[in-house]
Amino acid sequence: MSSSKFDIVVYGATGFTGQLVAEYLAAQYKGDANLKWAMAGRSKDKLASVRDAIGAPSDTALIVADASDSTSLKTMVTQTKSVITTVGPYQLYGNELIATCAEAGTDYLDLCGEPVWMRQMIEKHEVAAKASGARILFSCGFDSIPFELGTYFVQEEAKRVFGAPASRVKGRVRDMRGTLSGGTAASARAQFEAVARDLSLVAILNNPFALTPGFEGAKQPRGNRPVYEEDLQSWAAPFMMALINTRNIHRSNMLMDFPYGKEFVYDEMVLTGAGERGEANAKLVMAANTEKTGPNAPKPGEGPSKEERENGLYDLLYVAIAPDGRQVRAAVKGDRDPGYGSTSKMISECAICLLRDTPDVPAGIWTPGAAMQHKLIKRLVDHAGLTFTVEK
Repeated sequence: MSSSKFDIVVYGATGFTGQLVAEYLAAQYKGDANLKWAMAGRSKDKLASVRDAIGAPSDTALIVADASDSTSLKTMVTQTKSVITTVGPYQLYGNELIATCAEAGTDYLDLCGEPVWMRQMIEKHEVAAKASGARILFSCGFDSIPFELGTYFVQEEAKRVFGAPASRVKGRVRDMRGTLSGGTAASARAQFEAVARDLSLVAILNNPFALTPGFEGAKQPRGNRPVYEEDLQSWAAPFMMALINTRNIHRSNMLMDFPYGKEFVYDEMVLTGAGERGEANAKLVMAANTEKTGPNAPKPGEGPSKEERENGLYDLLYVAIAPDGRQVRAAVKGDRDPGYGSTSKMISECAICLLRDTPDVPAGIWTPGAAMQHKLIKRLVDHAGLTFTVEK
């Protein structure tokens, strides 16, 4: 860990999501003299405008840094204990930053939902991160924290009820209101474009164990078509974020030394209701998935209004199934739209949790849930508007 002037630098603070992260830190940790944070981006004038617009203190430090300028990135990284980066798609703008953090021993947190790039970064930088002391945390927003921690939470209940974790867990979206992040849409497009340029990447993209190098587990459900689920009495449709969340959850299981077992099976889908209407809704959801990353998707830097963010929510169901068919169920709910309002709170609290609650997490490339487990759940419940509950 570097000897640092700052605890956290928010890199990309002039972008839509980065501004929300900076705004959250300014409001939530106002008056916290023990938290030293700064804003970073390409333009000092724009940074100053954002600082004033969000009501951050006038002495909030501003750092000029650019993804295409390695010297500026190194200057930024060596001043801080951790960097929160919202500058994506990460495969386009994240390579130099993650390499610099891994080399310098500076913690790194992002919102990445690009499994091919993540696999490449694990292979390139995990050894350096472990040597320098850096903790690298991918996917610290809606993809994939509620899903990763929802699985962890329901497995804790399964241990209590069944006496052992379940080898089968279903993650199901019951409700989700809000806008897909423009950055998420851009990341999905960039990922598919990269695969189109290099077809050897298809195998990584399609592999549920893409993020567990050296380990291949049990065959997993594909989740690529509508199905009727008898145990849930509902139709279920493909969920576009399953492509990243499932990969992170299998990596989380591996990083924690396989508490869910090496034959663990996990999938995610969207519940759409029973009967003919439920079936029709499932088909509509499947069709809508392609539109969300198409030409009409939001652009990076665009996002919903404050009112839309505050009126958003999500409700996720987790079902752990014992070999004898018994089930335990848990819910994770968020009080803001998933792509912006909740995500900006989650990545901020991840950084605080890593600094304050789990300083002894070893160096390496982590998932947030595996690194911080119940301590991150507590922080998200206390500060970020999430709830974790067991359902009967």
